[in-house]
Amino acid sequence: MSMRHDTILRWIDAQRDRMLDRVIAWAKINSGSYNLAGLARMSDALNSELGTLGAEVSEIELPPQELIDARGEVQRVPLGKALAATKRPDARVLVFLCIHSDTVYAADHAFQTVQRVDDTTLRGPGVADAKGGLVVMLAALAAVERSEFASEVGWEVLISPDEELGSPGSSALLTAAAKRNHLGLVFEPSLPDGTLVGARGGSGNFTIVVRGRSAHAGRDLAAGRNAIHAVAEFVVALQSLQSSGIGVNVGKIEGGGPVNVVPDLAIARFNLRVASVDDQKRAEDRVRELVEQLNRKDGIRATLHGRFQSPPKPMDARTEHLSRLIADCGKDLGLNLAYRPTAGVCDGNRLAAAGLPVIDSLGVRGGNLHSPEEYMLIDSLTERAKLTALLLLKLAASEMVFT
Repeated sequence: MSMRHDTILRWIDAQRDRMLDRVIAWAKINSGSYNLAGLARMSDALNSELGTLGAEVSEIELPPQELIDARGEVQRVPLGKALAATKRPDARVLVFLCIHSDTVYAADHAFQTVQRVDDTTLRGPGVADAKGGLVVMLAALAAVERSEFASEVGWEVLISPDEELGSPGSSALLTAAAKRNHLGLVFEPSLPDGTLVGARGGSGNFTIVVRGRSAHAGRDLAAGRNAIHAVAEFVVALQSLQSSGIGVNVGKIEGGGPVNVVPDLAIARFNLRVASVDDQKRAEDRVRELVEQLNRKDGIRATLHGRFQSPPKPMDARTEHLSRLIADCGKDLGLNLAYRPTAGVCDGNRLAAAGLPVIDSLGVRGGNLHSPEEYMLIDSLTERAKLTALLLLKLAASEMVFT
């Protein structure tokens, strides 16, 4: 590692307490995906931080999320605003950095308290996923801006308010940013031991709405067309997809009423996980086939909603190259970084699908995500900020080349 970067990295070390204070303050702001007031408070805080870096900052209205309600009707639910920032968009090296401000903890969720468990651990809602990541990203950028090489690297930041929902409103922004930049860095948490995520599987959320025909279950049973029976057949047939490359989880079934009435509406909500693009196509083809089978039944009408919001993210050649560069930076910092595949998904899936080489677990070390035991390892704040800063510094100083 060049000695000329040492001063910058030491500056990050000196920010440890300030970084921790910021995570605590931001974790105390409830920013559940549908808490628009809390998301606005986060946006104000982040806007101020980005402004100190001299970036051009803007808030972006997102289209509403479309959801299927218990009547089988499409409802449009408002989302928070995304925050975008750019600096030196004409520089030699262009880097896209992103992470989300929303959490899975709604405003009425019981888990709202941030607690210093011990000298090494902070527990609280979103401390790892992903308010710690927000702090790491901003500290790394602030460090780069202090460097003599800053003019050689341009950066674009997107902070989304809907990632925990599958980025229904911000997906188009991610796709557009992928086309403007050379590489992507996403600040989802790493694994507790520091391992980074390599390949990711894909995920899709779907809802099937089945409409039949109501009738009296005693006097006129034959005239009815039971929507629950049809959904049950679909769900059982869907399990035929379960394999080493495809996971099926039916999460909720709705419909029906009095047992003396043939139900004319049933809804099933399910998630599909796939290991590869081929598995995704196989799953999509089979689901369409099952829906068509239902629609060939007399008096039954089935409509499928949803899609694969997160296509699989393989480790292609350019992403492998980026992963090696980051691992080399880790060695300079005394870190022995490894990569591990996972079935979990994030915005890195969407960026990779748009053609951008991306590493998407550069946030803090932490665990028990999406639970009341979510925690962050405090020392990883400076550790991970230095990792990202060193990568950017080496790219800017031409000590590393990404092509």
